[in-house]
Amino acid sequence: MSNNLFLEKLQGVKNRFHEVSELITNPNIVSDMKKYIQLNREYKQLEPIMEAYNEYKNITDNIVSAQEILNNEKDDELREMAKEEIDSLSEQVTPLEDKIKFLLIPADPEDEKNAVLEIRGGTGGDEASIFAGDLYRMYTKFFDIKGWKYAITTATEGTVGGYKEVIIDVTGHGVYGIMKYESGVHRVQRVPQTETQGRVHTSAATVAVLPEADEFDVELKTEDIRKDTYCSSGPGGQSVNTTYSAIRLTHIPSGLVVTCQDEKSQIKNLEKAMKELRTRLYNLEYQKRMDAIALKRKTMVSSGDRSAKIRTYNYPQGRITDHRINYTMYNLQAVLNGDIQELISQLQMAENTERLKESGI
Repeated sequence: MSNNLFLEKLQGVKNRFHEVSELITNPNIVSDMKKYIQLNREYKQLEPIMEAYNEYKNITDNIVSAQEILNNEKDDELREMAKEEIDSLSEQVTPLEDKIKFLLIPADPEDEKNAVLEIRGGTGGDEASIFAGDLYRMYTKFFDIKGWKYAITTATEGTVGGYKEVIIDVTGHGVYGIMKYESGVHRVQRVPQTETQGRVHTSAATVAVLPEADEFDVELKTEDIRKDTYCSSGPGGQSVNTTYSAIRLTHIPSGLVVTCQDEKSQIKNLEKAMKELRTRLYNLEYQKRMDAIALKRKTMVSSGDRSAKIRTYNYPQGRITDHRINYTMYNLQAVLNGDIQELISQLQMAENTERLKESGI
C-alpha cells in the first residue's frame, strides 16, 4: 500500500471520527436510543485508530523537522542530534504502520457484545458429558481471569458427572470478539474413568458462542410468544421446588423454544428467557452473514461452523492442537485451568492476517 493511500485512508477515518463525535452530542441522536448506541459503538471502534494515528502523525512530523535541520543546519553537533533523532524515530514508523493497518480492518460490530456460551456433550456417552464439564470448568476459569461475569441459564447434568448440556450468559468487555473462536467440535483423547484396560478413547463436545442481542437488535411482539410455566427440576428429573418458577417460551413464527429454571423467581427466569430468545432470533440472521463470509475464507477461523472439528485435547501426550491453524501446544493442564489466551491470540492473528490480505491495505 502506497504511503499516500495509507494517509488518505487515515484521513478518512479521522473525518468520520470527528463526524461521529459531533453526532453523539446531537439532541436528535441522543433521543433515538438505537442510533445513539450504534454511534457509540462506532466511536469506541474508531478511538484506538485515532490514538495510533496521532502517534504516527507526531513521529512523522518530528522526522520532517529533524530532516530540515539536517539539510539546513551548519552546526555539526545539531546535525548529529538531528540524524540520531531521525534514526530513532524511523525505527518506530514501520511497526506503527503495521499496527494501524490491522486497526483499519473493519471490525465485526458484534465483537463488543456479551455472549451466550453453549456446551453440549457429543459422541462418547458419559465420557462426552464429563468432557463437557471439563470445558465448562476451563471456560469459567478463563472468565475469572478476564474479570467477566457469568451465570448458568440452563443445565442438564450427566449421569456420572459433567454436563449433557450447559448454557451460560457471559458479560464483560468484548466477550463475543474473544470467545467466538471457540465455536465448533472439541475432541478429547484420554483413558476414561470407566475404562479398565487402560485404552485411550476419543470423545467430543460441541461449543457454540452466540453474540447476545441487545434490546434494540430484535423487536419481540407479545402476541408471537407463548409462555409456559412449570416446576424446575434437577438431575434425574426430581422436583427442585414446588412453585411454578421455571419458564418455557415458544416463539410461534420461528418455532424457537427456550427454557430457564436457574432462578427461584419466575420473573427473573422470564427475564433471562426473553434475553436468550432475543439472542437466538438475532443469531438466525447473524449466522447467515457468517456463512456467506465462510464461503470466501480459506482458514475459516471464525466462520462459526459448529460442525467443524476445531481442537483436540490429547491427555497422554499433554498436547492440545488447534486444527484451523495447525497450532500445537504442550501445556494441556494449564489450558484446562483456563489459560487459553495464547490459543485465542494465535487464532486472532491468523484471522487478522487473512482479513488484511482481503482488504488490500
